[in-house]
Amino acid sequence: MNDMNAHSPDPDVGREQALAIEAALNRVILGQAPVVRLLLVAVYARGHVLLEGGVGIGKTTALRALARQLGGPFQRIEGTVDLLPGDLIYHTRLDAEGRPRVDPGPLLAHGGDLAVFFFNEINRARPQVHALLLRVMAEGRVRAFEREYRFPHLTVFADRNRVEREETFELPAAARDRFLMEIPMSAPADASQRESLAFDPRFHDTDALIETEAGAALDHRQLNQVARRIQETVAARPALRKYVLDLWRAGDRPQDFGIRLPEADMDRLVLAGPSPRGVSALVRAARVHAWLAGRGSVEPEDVQAVFAPVMGHRIFLQPVYESQREWWMPQLIEAILDKVVTPDLG
Repeated sequence: MNDMNAHSPDPDVGREQALAIEAALNRVILGQAPVVRLLLVAVYARGHVLLEGGVGIGKTTALRALARQLGGPFQRIEGTVDLLPGDLIYHTRLDAEGRPRVDPGPLLAHGGDLAVFFFNEINRARPQVHALLLRVMAEGRVRAFEREYRFPHLTVFADRNRVEREETFELPAAARDRFLMEIPMSAPADASQRESLAFDPRFHDTDALIETEAGAALDHRQLNQVARRIQETVAARPALRKYVLDLWRAGDRPQDFGIRLPEADMDRLVLAGPSPRGVSALVRAARVHAWLAGRGSVEPEDVQAVFAPVMGHRIFLQPVYESQREWWMPQLIEAILDKVVTPDLG
C-alpha cells in the first residue's frame, strides 16, 4: 500500500510506482515494450483497453500480468457464443441441500470495489453481452438485485482474436469508442527474443511466469486521484494545443491538409472524424505519456505516440472503405501524422 497523501498525491511517487509496474511487465512479456507502455498510459488515463492480435502471441498473458500488478479485486470471463448478459451479473447453482441459489456474477462479486475486469476473446460473445458491458464502461454502474452497483475504480481489459472469424461478433464502431485505446499486438521481430520464447522454459508456463513477479503495492483506490493529478499538472502549451486541433481537423477532412492515399477518393474516404470525446481521450493519454517520461508539459512526440491507438478506431470510413479498414486506416493515420505540421516548442 503506498503512502501518498489521499487528497494530493505526489505525482513523482506515482511515477516511480508506474515505472516499477512497467519494468515488471517487461520481464514477463518479452519483446512487447511499446505495448506495455501503451497499457500503462491507458491505466493512468483511466481508460479501458481492447488488445487485439493473432492466436498465441501473449495477449491474455499481458492482461493477466497487468491485472496482477495493478492489485485490487480482479474478475475474468471467457467470451463464448452461448454467454448471456445475465452471466455477467449472476449465476445459479444448487446448494449442498439441493436447493437453487442465485449468487453474484463476476461483475458484482466484489461489489463496487472491482478494480480489473478482463473479458477474454470478447468478439466470441454476442452483441447483447457487449451492450451490457459497454453500458457499465460508459456509466460506471449497473442495477441488479434491487440495488445499484457503482464501479468507481473499474478498468476493463478485453482482447480480440483477429484470426478466427467463425462464430464471432464484431463490436460496432460506435461501441468501440468506449475503449480509450485499441492496441495491436504481434509476435516480437527480434531473433534473440523469438529464440527465448521458443526455448526458454520460463516462458512455457504462463501461470508460473506471471507469479514470478510480486503483485504491486499499488492501492487501486488511489488511481483516480493520481490520474486527476496528472491531468492537472502536465501542461499543454498554446502551440501544442493548435497541433492537436489540427490533427482533429485532419482526421475529419484529410484532404484539406493535402493528404492523398493511392486509389482512394479522399472526398469520400472519411464518413465521420473523431468526436470531442475522442480528442479529449487523446489529450488525456498524451499527458500521461509525458508524465511517464518525466516531462511537465506535453510534447508533440507524446501526442504522436498515442495517436494511432487512441484515434484509429474513432475515425469512421465510408462503407466502401470500411470493409477494408485494416488496410486503409494505418495508411491514413501515418499520412495525418506526416502532413500535419509538427510545432517546434523549443
